[in-house]
Amino acid sequence: MRDGAMPGPLLVVEGLRKDFPLRRRGLGSVLGRRRFVHAVNGVSFAIGAEETFAIVGESGSGKSTTGRMIARLIEPTAGRIMFDGADWLALHGRALRQARRQVQMMFQNPFNSLDPRWSVERIVAEPLVAHRIVPPRQMRDRVVELLHAVGLASQHLQRYPHQFSGGQRQRIGLARALALQPRLLVADEPVSALDVSVQAQVLTLLREIRRRHRLSMVFISHDLSVVRYISDRVGIMYLGELVEIGPTAEVFRAPRHPYTAALLASAPRPEPGRRTSRLALKGEIPSPTNLPQGCPFHPRCPVAEARCTTEKPALVAGAPGRSAACHYPERAPGLIARGAPAQPRA
Repeated sequence: MRDGAMPGPLLVVEGLRKDFPLRRRGLGSVLGRRRFVHAVNGVSFAIGAEETFAIVGESGSGKSTTGRMIARLIEPTAGRIMFDGADWLALHGRALRQARRQVQMMFQNPFNSLDPRWSVERIVAEPLVAHRIVPPRQMRDRVVELLHAVGLASQHLQRYPHQFSGGQRQRIGLARALALQPRLLVADEPVSALDVSVQAQVLTLLREIRRRHRLSMVFISHDLSVVRYISDRVGIMYLGELVEIGPTAEVFRAPRHPYTAALLASAPRPEPGRRTSRLALKGEIPSPTNLPQGCPFHPRCPVAEARCTTEKPALVAGAPGRSAACHYPERAPGLIARGAPAQPRA
């Protein structure tokens, strides 16, 4: 790198798409038309070194599918992923196997992602064995070191997943993800299955792990309070698309998209006795098999105009570091103050 040159982003995602074909037979199949679920529809963003980028949206918005494509657990229909300047999607076979060490995933449900027949020692050692990076005589010491890093101890080595609490199982999953010393961690709803008190412990651990190991992180969640605590920047996802991106504090303070405003307005407030206005959204989320024309949010948007029904807004940069896919971004901040009880929950 040249003197004074700024490092580029670690991860760049451009135009990422994932379409899942429907298997059901019907009139469309008879006429030769295949139907698809458009799970992710042209997502683009970048993540810097040692940065946490959160992806937020309701269930079915496509955020988990995006995370799995980044980790190469599923292949995209179209788009481009660059990791540390290299074409991530062009890697196959041995090259992909070696590169996978750089990108690891932490799953939502630790009980389902940990083999119930394996001891903790075998679970955490699995990636080390698969990649042959630790000699057998040093394996147990390395596993114990990883357990200590996530707040567990050597006496846990021979126990099995069902003998641990949900928070402890998530720590085991984190230890396994850290085993290969990745540069990017994709955390898919890592605390959603945990009690609130345990959530705080795991989130604090994740922040410490990120700082200590100098990790970048894609943090996927539907919980705005969690995202506010853990992330540097946030991308708001709706119907397979990112509709707003920006620094977390600024997006929470002054949203630039009506959907972001709806999520913020519907979030629970910490003052039980205080009356707050909520933003009501009409209608249901459109089907991902039949996306609306124009702006995908216009059927539910309280400030939509005729233009929104025919012209799809691009994700356009506004203030430094801020982008929004809305024809009228200046209207979004005021929606929180004048809304009524909200229907959607983040």
